Formats: sequence, structure tokens, C-alpha cells
Amino acid sequence: MGKAESYHHGNLRRAVLDAALAAIEESGPSGWSLRELARRAGVSHAAPAHHFGDKAGVLTAVAAEGFEQFADALEAAAGDPYGSGVAYVRFAVDHRAYFEVMFRPELYRVEDPELAAARERAGAVLAASGRKLSRGAGAGSGDERATTIAAWSLAHGFASLWLNGALPESRGEGDVEELAKEVLRVVFGGGAEGVE
Repeated sequence: MGKAESYHHGNLRRAVLDAALAAIEESGPSGWSLRELARRAGVSHAAPAHHFGDKAGVLTAVAAEGFEQFADALEAAAGDPYGSGVAYVRFAVDHRAYFEVMFRPELYRVEDPELAAARERAGAVLAASGRKLSRGAGAGSGDERATTIAAWSLAHGFASLWLNGALPESRGEGDVEELAKEVLRVVFGGGAEGVE
């Protein structure tokens, strides 16, 4: 089977997405071109544009795939709201390229149905964790949204600080999960059993 045939049944999409993830890891979500993705993927220079339309199309696919994987990670830890926070941070650290695109809606088509469904799924898990935290803190139902936003802000901010090397521990000496657990304990209370 020739190269053109090997990309005919969906492999082109994966090859371009993998090339995009590598390019994002190296130079951020906007420091590359479709032509560069084609070169990295070993396909014709027109193939990415033909399959995704433009750079926003590629980034929409990256964000949709990222939100799907993110929702899976959050759901796996959904029984424990502290665990969800740690899963959030772990996802960001392990999947930086996705993370750098997912929360930058100016980069992609927010109305894309696949993306919207994946984002809503992840948001529902975050909201459920926020409700658990709110009840655990003795807050009323009106505080659930604020608790969810606070927890989301904490996890997202912590992940960003870690990824950017702003925390001394993120420069090689620290354990991201242990520090995230400690931060969650300080902010939301709860004993060690709540975040193990």
C-alpha cells in the first residue's frame, strides 16, 4: 500500500493531529503552519488544509480530542472531588499540548458539535465535584457555582503555574500530585483521607 493509500482511511487525520500536538509542545498553539504540519506528518502540503480546512480546524480537532480525554480523566476520579482536582492537574502536566489549546477558545471553533459535547461532558464532571465540595464545606446550594469556580480556578491556576515553571517544585524537585493534594487540603479543608 502506497503512502497516499495509507492515509486514505483516517490515518491522515491522526498523522496531522499528532504533528500538531508535537508542534504545540515545541512552539505553542500558534507557532506553526499547516505546511509545517504536513512536513512533520509526511503528507502533501495540501493534505492538512483539505482535511481540516485551516489552522482553526486543526485546533478545533485538538481541543475536542483533548476535552474527551480530559473528561475521561475527570470521570475516573469523580468519586472524590479532591481527586478530580488532582486529575485536572495531572492531565495538564501529562497532556500539555491539549491543555494549552483547550482553554483558549479564540483559537478554535467553539460551536463545533463534537467539541461542545466533550467540553460539556468535562464541565458536568467539574460541576458535580464542585457540588460535593460545597456540601462538604457546609455551604448552601447557592454557593455550589461559586465553589465550582473556586475549585476550577485553583486547579487551573496551579496547573498553569506548574507548567510555566513558576513554582520551585516544578523545576525538577517536586511531586505535582502531592503538592496539588496539599494545596487542595489547605483551601478546601478535609483530612488526608479526602485526597488520597
